[in-house]
Amino acid sequence: MSHVTTHVLDAALGRPARDVPVRLEAAADGGRGSWKTLAEGRTNDDGRVPDLGPDQLAAGFYRVVFDTAAYFDATGQRGFYPEVAIVFDLADEDTHYHVPLLLSPFAYSTYRGS
Repeated sequence: MSHVTTHVLDAALGRPARDVPVRLEAAADGGRGSWKTLAEGRTNDDGRVPDLGPDQLAAGFYRVVFDTAAYFDATGQRGFYPEVAIVFDLADEDTHYHVPLLLSPFAYSTYRGS
């Protein structure tokens, strides 16, 4: 299993968000001024990307970037946020990190999943 996984739920439509482009990136410097793409994928029919990135990552800062504009266009919604980037601190190299996104056209939220 990937060290980092994600899923996206569309709160406005009440279903998983299918076919959302997603990138996993690592901070290229300590100040988080630049980022390096580690993996890319799309959410499946259940809104999940179960194989996002490598099985093991070093401690550091990472982010999951969701191309919400592509998703909103595909579902006929007009969204306010064309992209959502969730930055997190991967401190425990032995723990799985699940970074979900709850999405609607004018709001989003996230939490540390399991």
